[in-house]
Amino acid sequence: MEYNHSNALTHLMKHVLKLYRHNVDRLIQEYDVFPGQPPLLLRLSDKDGQMQKELANSMHIQPATLTVMITRMEKAGLVERKPDAEDQRVSRVYLTEKGRFAAGKVKEALRTIEEQCFRNFSPEEKLLFRRLLLQMHQDLEAGQRDNN
Repeated sequence: MEYNHSNALTHLMKHVLKLYRHNVDRLIQEYDVFPGQPPLLLRLSDKDGQMQKELANSMHIQPATLTVMITRMEKAGLVERKPDAEDQRVSRVYLTEKGRFAAGKVKEALRTIEEQCFRNFSPEEKLLFRRLLLQMHQDLEAGQRDNN
């Protein structure tokens, strides 16, 4: 049987994720938060004052990409960079008051979209869906390790 991309589950998954991101972005745009920035806000909300290198690693992005993102977020007043107290060569990233407020709004938006996504799922269906996604994640990680 020939592979039909438009009927593939992964094709549908891609569209669901695109709609998910679009809806989250729509809810947070009024707080000067742009696509791609919520993961940084959430990581700093969990642990403020991280080094740029550790942020880039945890976000799985290049340090140069993170630098551009931080610069844009500094201009919007969401974050600030400060030199490390012990090593002046190291820069740490901190949320501003506006950034903490925006991080809270990002969490609210994520909660709202999560509820919207799963409002017609039973608790059992959500549990099964979680198990299936975790299995997919494990299978893809294993394939990535096998190719390295």
